[in-house]
Parts: sequence; C-alpha cells; structure tokens
Amino acid sequence: MIGVYDSGYGGLSVLRELRAALPTHDFVYLGDSGRAPYGGRDTDTVLDFAEQCVERLFEEDCRIVVVACHTVSCVALRHLQRRYAVDPDGPRRILGVTIPAAEAAVSVSLGHIGVIGTKRTITSSTFVMEVEKLGPHKVSGCAAPLLAPIVEEGWEGSDIARLAVQRYVDQFEEIDTLLLACTHYPLLLDAFLSAVGEGVRVLDPSSFVAERLVDWLKRHPGYTGPATGNLRILCTGDPSVFREHGHRFLGAPLPPVQHVAEEQGRLALRDRVQVIKGQVVR
Repeated sequence: MIGVYDSGYGGLSVLRELRAALPTHDFVYLGDSGRAPYGGRDTDTVLDFAEQCVERLFEEDCRIVVVACHTVSCVALRHLQRRYAVDPDGPRRILGVTIPAAEAAVSVSLGHIGVIGTKRTITSSTFVMEVEKLGPHKVSGCAAPLLAPIVEEGWEGSDIARLAVQRYVDQFEEIDTLLLACTHYPLLLDAFLSAVGEGVRVLDPSSFVAERLVDWLKRHPGYTGPATGNLRILCTGDPSVFREHGHRFLGAPLPPVQHVAEEQGRLALRDRVQVIKGQVVR
C-alpha cells in the first residue's frame, strides 16, 4: 500500500501520475483540506499537521508515504524521515517531491530556474539548496499566495487567474525554466504558458516524481505486497466537497471519500462530518 499525503486537493495531480505509472498498486490518499492552506502557516504547525497525516497513513498500512505537498516536502520532510525511521513492525519510508523536482528542472534548464510556490516553500530556500547540489544553476523564487485559493475556487480558467499568474510571472527576470512548485499549479498551466516569455519552459514535476518512485520501488523490493489497483481517499474537510472538486485534479471521478478529524492529537476516522453551530466551550 502506498500513501500519498497533501495539504488538500493539489496532490491528486501527483496521484494521477503515480497511478498511471503504477496501475496495479494500491493507494491511499490523504488530503488535509480541512486545515489547508499550509503555505502561510508557521513551521511548528506544519510539522504537527504533517506528523498526524503521516501517522494516519501508517495506520492505513501504508509502508511508503509520498509527501506530494511541496510546502511539507520543503519544510518537514527531513523531520518526518528522522522521526519515523525506526519501526518495530517492519520497514517504512517517507519520500518527497523536492529532489525529483529539482533534478527535473536542472536537467532541462540552460542556467536560470524560476521557482514559484507558496510562501513557506520559497522562504525555506530548499529548492535553492537542492539545485546547488546538482549544478551551477541560478535559482530565483517567487511566492504566489493567491494562486492556490484561486484553483480551490475552481477559477483556474478565469481572467482573475490569468491576471494573477501574469503579475507573479512578471517578477522573474531572464529565467529559462519555470518550475511549478505547488501541486495546484498544473491546473493553471495554460495561464502560465501564456504568461512566460518565448523560450521559457514551464515544468510540472509530477511525472518526474512518478518516474522516481517507479525506480525506487525497483531498487527497494518488499515495501509493497500483492495489489489490485485499489484507491481510497481520506480528507479532513467535507468529503462531498472534496469529491466534487477532486475530480478536476485527478482527472477522473473519485471513489467515496472518507472523513478523518483530529481527536486527542491524532487523525481518526469518522462516520460523518460534525457541523457545530454557535459558541463552543471546551
């Protein structure tokens, strides 16, 4: 069983590529839509949320967890890998998207890579550090906090989306490759292609993440057992809303979505969403 974790809907665009590359594998996807977005949150909060989500996927019997969220991969991946390195019940691994994305950008760039993502992704400078390990490329970053909410609203084809993308892209100077370092941004691909200058390549790293996972599984047998291509979806927000909007990201109808919510520091399965009205006393 392979777990895929994202702060919301966006990671479904990564899941789409993973399932295309590994059609017979079983996947469990957890979207933390009830607490999204992560991009403006402080580091400790991101770490807390990431721990809860990864632990939920371990409870679902996932031996591999792919952190599809660029914010978590840039900020919390090393923490997660160290915290859950030892498991008395058998091997398990947590993999991220940052290194495959950096490798993909370096492989196609002529020397100047632009990275656009959430505030936490850009301020972490993780992409700068990973690219420095691979080559002498220059990296310029731009935080784009408006773009993910625009996509969440389903406005990716609107004039608002095109104008916002153009304003952010205009902040880059003389880049030859633009790396989309947020899983929401592939839905804005047309807007990015229209906004960048001639000769600038727009790179969605999702397919490269899938290629790297296929290669990793070949080199590390034993992390997944017999499978049938089954897919389960969990979310912390409203399951019906998640299923409706998730279709756009996955490119296919979602199976019934199960709800999980925080209870005493962990994410637990719930039969239904609890809607609380009025004042709350704890």
